[in-house]
Amino acid sequence: MAAARSERARYRRIVRFAARQFVIQWWYEMLLPKIGLARVAERTRARRMARFARGFRDMAVGLGGLMIKVGQFLSSRLDVMPKELTEGLQGLQDEVPAEEQAAVRAMAETELGMPLERAYARFDPEPVAAASLGQAHRAVLPPHLAAEAGFSDVVVKIQRPGIDRIVEVDLRALRRVAGWLSRVRIVADRVDAPALVDEFAGICRDEIDYLHEAANCERFAASFADDDRVRTPGIAWERSGRRVLTLEDVSAVKITDIDSLRAAGIDPAEVAPVFAEVMLEQVFSSDFFHADPHPGNVFVEPGEGGAWRLAFVDFGMMGEVPERMRRGLRALVIAMAARDGGGLVAAVRDVGVLLPSADTRELERALTALFDRFGGMGFAELRDVDPREFRDFGDEFRDVVRTLPIQLPENFLLIVRAASLTSGVSTALDPKFNIWDSLEPYAARLVADESAGLAGDFAKGALENARVAWRLPKRIDGLLDRFDDGSVAVSSPAVERRMARLEAALRRTISAVLFAALMVSGAVVYGAVEGVGVTLMAVSALPLLHVLFARRR
Repeated sequence: MAAARSERARYRRIVRFAARQFVIQWWYEMLLPKIGLARVAERTRARRMARFARGFRDMAVGLGGLMIKVGQFLSSRLDVMPKELTEGLQGLQDEVPAEEQAAVRAMAETELGMPLERAYARFDPEPVAAASLGQAHRAVLPPHLAAEAGFSDVVVKIQRPGIDRIVEVDLRALRRVAGWLSRVRIVADRVDAPALVDEFAGICRDEIDYLHEAANCERFAASFADDDRVRTPGIAWERSGRRVLTLEDVSAVKITDIDSLRAAGIDPAEVAPVFAEVMLEQVFSSDFFHADPHPGNVFVEPGEGGAWRLAFVDFGMMGEVPERMRRGLRALVIAMAARDGGGLVAAVRDVGVLLPSADTRELERALTALFDRFGGMGFAELRDVDPREFRDFGDEFRDVVRTLPIQLPENFLLIVRAASLTSGVSTALDPKFNIWDSLEPYAARLVADESAGLAGDFAKGALENARVAWRLPKRIDGLLDRFDDGSVAVSSPAVERRMARLEAALRRTISAVLFAALMVSGAVVYGAVEGVGVTLMAVSALPLLHVLFARRR
């Protein structure tokens, strides 16, 4: 009974907070503009958003559970939420007071089916980290399990007692709020709030299923099995279940602990680009990426001779990139590298963020102006530009985006979150670091890959043209034979002369097409495979000679 009352009180607190904010926003954003007081709404908007952020933060810290996750999601939605709101929530950390030791012990022993003294050779009751959904303890495996696993020091993740019920209560409240939002036209035209909550619900349910996290860990490890830059913890399956997960302890130097990195002989400025490259490869080259790479989930493990590698932990929040979205993201990176505003908008549409009906003329204009102003500069030069000029462009870009009808493809929120955290961690390692410094060479590789694919298309086209050229004279000869044997009743000699001229013209046309296809293919391939490119361009001279001399005859 007490638990039911607590759940009802939790639900009501969330819904009351949302209802109060709806009333405030309706008064200022809808009613006042209708009676000619739009300036009052504009003048007070920043202050209201900051007050909302403070109120939400207090509620999230008090309730824990998913409210902290919601705050983190809101703080990462720079394209949807006002900057005063996102800035006010950015400091919200996924850290809450630890659970009582007795409750944690009971949860773990119930899940493992044995006392902790039997399950582990040593178990530290004091958590090394406490989060909204669970907490982590250090432990040591028994000798026989350590021999089988290949490691002895472990971190044991244990869910908070009753977290599954808390998650369901919070999701029920969020669905209620999303239903209200879906009835507000200005919101419904821009984002599908119920669908957003459904995606968030799926992410959270996966995160509280530790067996799902263990599977994610193994899949991530397989992706980087041959990469010396990345280390992934092993799993002690004999001591893991849906609510308890035992992982190899790979914690070393926290990635943003600058002093400890330097004490270990590691230059933080060298870690930043490697971390960014590893994250870029996950999103653009793989179909599986770590969506929560905050400083508590990434460590730097020192090695011998000044070597080091990145160690990732916490695989509860992972994302997948479908092939179509990956192609769109690659096109987006290439368009940004080429300073192509129209291409960038087309790529965003291909990714699925913009609805097909979106009028993107203003967005293309803003991006074209951005590229015209800054497109010819290197990244070192961009750092010398007055920050106020960047802010002006940023304000214009943000206002344009917020007028567009958008949708949120599955996993796109996770991509945005991963990108935001990657940039933040890299900047913490090196204040001069710019994410575009890592993206620019990556874009060059993507362009090279696209060129190779284009060359392949040209080569295939040239081969097909050659096949047509080979078959076409025979078909024309067959047609002439039909004229000769009377299958086609034509008695005029002029027709035969015209057919002969037509045949010659067709042969020259085919030769011209072959020349163009071979020459273009050779030019495209030349940068990547020099020998093949030279060969194709040399062979193109044969059909060119046929065109020239056949015309003379």
